Amino acid sequence: MPLISGKQAFLEALTQEGVSVMFGNPGTTELPLMDGLAREPRIRYILALQEAVAIAMADGYAQASGGLAAVNVHISPGLGNAMGMLYDARKSGAPLLLTAGQHDQSLTVTEPILWSDLPPIAQPFVKWSTEARRLEDLPRIVHRAAKTALAHPTGPVFLSLPVDVLNAERDIELGAPTRVAPRLVGDRHAIDAAAALLARAERPLIVAGDAVAHGDALAELQELAELIGSPVVTECVASTCSFPFTHPLYAGAMPRLAPQIRALLMRHDLLFSIGGDLFTLSLPSEVEPMPPGVTVVHLDVDPWELGKNYPTAVAIQGDPKATLPELGEAVRRRTGKAGHPEAAKRREAARAAHARTRVDLAERARAEAGAVPITPLALVHAVATSVPPDATIIDESISSAAGVRHLFPCADPKSFFGLRGGGIGWGLPAALGVKLALPGRPVVALVGDGSAMYTNQALWTAARESLAIVYVIFNNGSYRILKQRTHLMKGFSAEDDRYVGMDLDRPAIDYVGLARSLGVPGERVEKVADVGPALGRGFASGGPYLLDARIDPAFK
Repeated sequence: MPLISGKQAFLEALTQEGVSVMFGNPGTTELPLMDGLAREPRIRYILALQEAVAIAMADGYAQASGGLAAVNVHISPGLGNAMGMLYDARKSGAPLLLTAGQHDQSLTVTEPILWSDLPPIAQPFVKWSTEARRLEDLPRIVHRAAKTALAHPTGPVFLSLPVDVLNAERDIELGAPTRVAPRLVGDRHAIDAAAALLARAERPLIVAGDAVAHGDALAELQELAELIGSPVVTECVASTCSFPFTHPLYAGAMPRLAPQIRALLMRHDLLFSIGGDLFTLSLPSEVEPMPPGVTVVHLDVDPWELGKNYPTAVAIQGDPKATLPELGEAVRRRTGKAGHPEAAKRREAARAAHARTRVDLAERARAEAGAVPITPLALVHAVATSVPPDATIIDESISSAAGVRHLFPCADPKSFFGLRGGGIGWGLPAALGVKLALPGRPVVALVGDGSAMYTNQALWTAARESLAIVYVIFNNGSYRILKQRTHLMKGFSAEDDRYVGMDLDRPAIDYVGLARSLGVPGERVEKVADVGPALGRGFASGGPYLLDARIDPAFK
């Protein structure tokens, strides 16, 4: 076997793992890798101008493609810059292989410039974190990292790559990929116990978590929900579409605040969570979100989530796609093929509620259509009624998101991606990764103005790669969500109507001018009637396009 360098071995292992795109921002410790890429035509390198952009691009790409995404950053400061978006990737379960260059190991004892021990920095936000200290170990480590990232529950991993390992040459074995079969069927006794509870529940509610989409189990979930006549809510903060927003049983997203969650659950006697988070709260409350008397059944691939916060009558570790059909059959053995005797009535009630919600939102939006500045709901409705039916929506509209998961016709896991982690700045770059993975689908990114300023460098990459994405900036000139939360505190800010550090003014930010300086054309939109034509121009441009939509900053 001929000699092979570490940089060649690393890139060969990546191609074995199906990697054809690498995102990154290089520095001196990455020069061996960049040199190797010069003669590696199988991997396309996507340059980011800041590490957070690189991570979020890889996050979007991994979620949309379902495969491993490779991303490389520059030693300690680069990894530090990446941490916020790495947190988001961990929360969304994106299978990333994040690497960072490291100094030649002969320098370690002297603590050279930019050096630190990298694996402990990444450890809190990854499934596995390590450093390759010998060339002989490098292929094994890469394949183990890929296997770990792609094993359910999926998530990012980290690998530190010392310069001397990348430059070394040896006669080594390159190994081969390993994949863990994901279709784990839940325990039969637990399935029977869950079926008994579902069959006799009078007012069930299903929470569809990201695991449903990650496991491609939307059809199986729909069948079970229709069988028992249960409305379905998605997680409060979801990274993808786990139940069609257009389905008659869809009842919206789980609320964010504890009193609202409790009010919803008070109407039900059984809560069946399928890969759902119980619950994502953002504020403390004296109200306990889980009311007494609600039976909890939980199915998840991740045992950590089962019974994590609330007592669970039946906890099933299993893959939704493999387990839900078994559960459905167990329910039918108790109810007959027609399902629960009240299922038809429950389906009709859910259908009526679903239709009423959509109609009410649309009517409110139309009633607000003449308002200047544009109201958030009117803007959401205008965009939703103007985009192609097969569009993929990237949602980081934050405080303007009301109506997004009702008015857009998203019906499959590739049609919607959201900011699950909550670390803002994700939307602009994530849209790039999604578009690279789904080149045949129109991509529209809804991004708050505050979020856009965290990673506006992504616009340069969009222009450089000629990626056809329409960005809609929800520009209220403020951190509106912070004003909302501060107002709820009923403290000095509310009394004095003074919200410190929450206005993006003096000077106002010119998003169209900013976009143009980075190579992206755009226009300002100040009326609802102008939204549709502006979107049309964006789609017709064939490349990235930005709409700066001026919306009402009111928050009380």
